[in-house]
Amino acid sequence: MTAYDPATGPRAEIGVIGGSGFYSFFDDAERVRVETPFGEPSDDLVIGTVAGRSVAFLARHGQGHRFPPHRVNYRANLWALRAVGVRQILAPCAVGSLRRELGPGSVVVPDQVVDRTWGRAHTVYDDPGAVVHVSFAEPYCPRGRAATLEAAAARGQTAKDGGTLVVVNGPRFSSAAESRWHAAQGWDIVGMTAMPEAALARELALCFTTIALVTDHDAGVDDIPAVTHEEVLAVFARHMSALKETVRSTIAALPEAETDSDASCSCRRVLDGIDLPQPLP
Repeated sequence: MTAYDPATGPRAEIGVIGGSGFYSFFDDAERVRVETPFGEPSDDLVIGTVAGRSVAFLARHGQGHRFPPHRVNYRANLWALRAVGVRQILAPCAVGSLRRELGPGSVVVPDQVVDRTWGRAHTVYDDPGAVVHVSFAEPYCPRGRAATLEAAAARGQTAKDGGTLVVVNGPRFSSAAESRWHAAQGWDIVGMTAMPEAALARELALCFTTIALVTDHDAGVDDIPAVTHEEVLAVFARHMSALKETVRSTIAALPEAETDSDASCSCRRVLDGIDLPQPLP
């Protein structure tokens, strides 16, 4: 497969980063390989049409789930999506619940994130002298969140509006003490991949929305037994069809893409006035 040429290759306005179950998402599809300054993305991008919109899908962990959360090349993934034209990203993910009332199968559209990861590349601007600070007070796109909640409601699905997602390094699950600490801080759900994914999207002026599917209660939540990896996968598989339909409906509900010069969303304006050390794709 030849390297992607932005002049002749397929383009997409919306990106979806998720599990391999989304490979069957498209009415039509073309695989493309995108080279980035940060190495190879987790996998080739699959570009096609969903709900009448041009969409690029990227398997976060690669085919066969070969990259654990701390080994995902998040920088290459986000850069590659922007390189094919993506400006809005939906990022479905599996999470554990820190609240008894949020049981398996619940959908949460978080509005805040806490980063407890380490050892991951957290910025695309890390060359000497390349100091770039971006606003991250509101880490998720307000228009993307609204579209997701609207799509879920239209399908008769209850989705929690807001909540804090704490991101741990993995690949292990939390200890009971860690889980109780997270819950005591007022945080709602816990995952392993949402950071630095969301922060890198902001650095690239991309609208980014996480759609979190609860697969289990985290260890230490009341007297609920600790979950196993197999149980997490089983719950996620049971709810994959409903999650895909929610993502499909959200894609249809997202506002039409704007050009970089006339974008009104604050996510897209975050780099205004900043002298970037390198051009973005």
